[in-house]
Amino acid sequence: MTQVPRGLLGFSAILFFGIAGAPSAWADNCTGYDASTNLSLETLDLGHGLKQTSVRSTSILISENSIFNMLAGECAGTILQTEDGKTQAAGYCSRRDKDGDTESISWHQDPGAEKGEWKATGGTGKFAGKEDNKGWYQAVFGDGKHSITRWGGVEDKHAAFPYLAEAAARAPNGTRAVSQGQARHLPNVRS
Repeated sequence: MTQVPRGLLGFSAILFFGIAGAPSAWADNCTGYDASTNLSLETLDLGHGLKQTSVRSTSILISENSIFNMLAGECAGTILQTEDGKTQAAGYCSRRDKDGDTESISWHQDPGAEKGEWKATGGTGKFAGKEDNKGWYQAVFGDGKHSITRWGGVEDKHAAFPYLAEAAARAPNGTRAVSQGQARHLPNVRS
């Protein structure tokens, strides 16, 4: 295994939430931590200060205010260190919860930025239809092998039932119109 350049050790800690600073328009309604351990880290030195590092890690999400609590899986990505010494990164994470529901995200960090951004790319079960979820991430600890990343963002709490928003918009005088087919998916509602 190739030795990791000094600047990349700390940087590898920030890439695993797989979440330039985040736009100020985002009002976080979910926050948490991602604890990760590097499984592999391989650097290719292309010369003249240009280095590319491929990273694969385990990932465990912890959150007290969202459905993204106690998910475990893996992340993979690439870190590019350019000739000017700045680093940038991009990759993906896929995780599963105790019920077997899965979620996946893409993440990226712009050159020289302290924070990165993440966006949901898909999911099953309770994570299905959550592609509007997005946010930021930033390292709080990293030693080259283990890292902890703080993250925040916007969880679309209604994305799993997009047809409800459409039905509410079509209902007359602000009443809620829900079909029997839609009602079967709601808790405590009998059709």
